[in-house]
Amino acid sequence: MYLTAELPDVAATILALEALKARGATGDDLDLFSTEPVELPPGVLDRPSRMSLFAVLGAATLCVLAMTFVWWTAHQYPLVTGGMPLFSFWASGVIFYEMTMLGAIAGTFLFLLWESDLLWERRRAPHPVPEPGVIALRVRCEPDQVADTGECLYRAGATRVEKLK
Repeated sequence: MYLTAELPDVAATILALEALKARGATGDDLDLFSTEPVELPPGVLDRPSRMSLFAVLGAATLCVLAMTFVWWTAHQYPLVTGGMPLFSFWASGVIFYEMTMLGAIAGTFLFLLWESDLLWERRRAPHPVPEPGVIALRVRCEPDQVADTGECLYRAGATRVEKLK
């Protein structure tokens, strides 16, 4: 069950977020929507992101795959190289570097799509469309907590609270 509250300014939004977090809501239960950027102080609605981890994993994965492919390709048809090695990191360094960077970019982009729900709605209700100058706060709560959560939002300064399925 979701509630959407319309808040007039950032101060009321911070008050509502802190009141909801005091009632046990987590960062995953709260979403802000606005037509303009909303600058919140640190710690009010912090959500940990694993994007850097996926960038490093993507970079390492594509680097290892590129090294494996270059080594495998060089050893599938051995050439007469006059005593030089068939596989050299120095000769293949540009390939490894470029594939490492491609892996980091691809890992970051795919995790961005996953974390922001741009491809599909994994767990969210429909997005509210706030009017200019209004901040919409969407709260996920249990059906038996709807009345208490709505009252908490009105006390924090919400001008309107509506229920979403």
